[in-house]
Amino acid sequence: MQPSIANTMIPASPDGSADVPSDILIVEDDPIIAIDFEDRLLGFGAKSVRTVGSVAQALDAIAVHAPDFALLDVELGREKSFAVAERLAAAQIPFVFVTGYGAETRIPAEFKARPRLQKPCSSDALEAALRSRGA
Repeated sequence: MQPSIANTMIPASPDGSADVPSDILIVEDDPIIAIDFEDRLLGFGAKSVRTVGSVAQALDAIAVHAPDFALLDVELGREKSFAVAERLAAAQIPFVFVTGYGAETRIPAEFKARPRLQKPCSSDALEAALRSRGA
């Protein structure tokens, strides 16, 4: 029997601050995957998780309230999330790419060094990316 999320949450740092970004933006066009990410991120201690499914929605969400961290699905239907990555990078907001297409996914040169999670990703890999802020 697996432990519940409540039993596997990492406690806050000794100074009382959490190791986890407070406000996270998920850019994911598959609602099932988005819900899974949201549940896990909240379980890790995120206070707010917002989900959008397109580049336009993501850019609007960032303009209204910049997140502390973002997960970007590379392939959003017929568009790619690189315009969102550019906006986040310009604002110095950490992010991680998420893709189900593996190494064949073409990432622009300026983002080659950015971390990538392969879908489906383990909770350990997701939590590590979150806690390291994509560094």
